[in-house]
Amino acid sequence: MSSTESTGKRVAIITGAAEGIGKATAVRLANDGYDLGLFDLPRAQERLEVVADDIRKAHGVRVVNVYGDVSKEEDVKRLVDTVVEELGSVYAMIANAGICINRTLHETTATTEQADKLLDINVKGTFYSFKYAALQMIKQGGGGRLVGAASIAGKRGFPEHALYSASKFAVRGIVQSAALDYGPYGITVNAYAPGACETSLLRGVDEYFAGKNGQPQGTYMEMFSSNSALKRLAQPEDIANLVSFFVSDNAAYITGQSYLVDGGSCFD
Repeated sequence: MSSTESTGKRVAIITGAAEGIGKATAVRLANDGYDLGLFDLPRAQERLEVVADDIRKAHGVRVVNVYGDVSKEEDVKRLVDTVVEELGSVYAMIANAGICINRTLHETTATTEQADKLLDINVKGTFYSFKYAALQMIKQGGGGRLVGAASIAGKRGFPEHALYSASKFAVRGIVQSAALDYGPYGITVNAYAPGACETSLLRGVDEYFAGKNGQPQGTYMEMFSSNSALKRLAQPEDIANLVSFFVSDNAAYITGQSYLVDGGSCFD
């Protein structure tokens, strides 16, 4: 009997789980009763251990931490293999890890440090996460949930976001194609598309534009807040609430979609 069968709990993997949307999603899914496999870079080990310990104490679920890089295929395979070995199965993969690099198109260099790094993490990281989770879900039978991290920048372009926007449009393409590939197995594939969410990633973007334009820090964030219908930035928990829905039985007939969570900044 597998660990999942003995506990009756589903298992979710979350990449980039040490902070921001990944951390909020881990807390929310633990509250929903999921056992968790959490993944982040080795340098985030101290923070991820705190996240895991807090979740265990507050929610009484099992948590396994794994460290590596989503842009490295062998690390993602090891992640899935380790979680299955420790927790028995995988029902949901939340491919949350991602980075943002801001430059005008002609200033973005095709180097490992910029273009290659961004595309490797945002696009290949999603691809690898879906690939190895899907293989395990198909092996198990019983369906599953694949969830990716798109963005408002995957719905429309923004100045100095050419490659970042391209990477998030790519995530939407992966989601749509994977939905068709895995529908016959009862696996749904969707993505959340945040607008400006109060995370370290957004603060980094804000600092970039503040330094470039000579504006006070917070100006870029305030622009997004004031231009949204709800007049506020998203909080990581706002995104986690959507992920909770995507992986629930209530979303069993929703697949291939990328849902905006932007307070009314961009309308499909």
